[in-house]
Amino acid sequence: MSSRSPAPCIFFIDVVSQYVRGKRPPGPETTLYFGLNTAYALGQVLFGLLALVVAVRAMDLLGRWPAIVLSIAAGGSWLIFGFLFLEYWEPRIAAAAYCALIVAAAVTA
Repeated sequence: MSSRSPAPCIFFIDVVSQYVRGKRPPGPETTLYFGLNTAYALGQVLFGLLALVVAVRAMDLLGRWPAIVLSIAAGGSWLIFGFLFLEYWEPRIAAAAYCALIVAAAVTA
């Protein structure tokens, strides 16, 4: 599992650049836009770091079904969130690749 995620790059390119340039007028929609993107980017980074800690400390845990089910649920959540709330495709592609890797790991476990 890789902790390298496009989410921080997308966050800085999309959200921060729009904030600096003042492209979105202040209001509830702007607050929701920045909040969703911030939560999504930080969630991906924290989940990747947690996965690295688990992989380093307890490699055999990753082959057990509770960890695999939790990972599939997290990937499914990312996909649902990406398709419902995000305008661009990169996070969807990253979440789909993550789900494919988890399913492959579950089949070979």
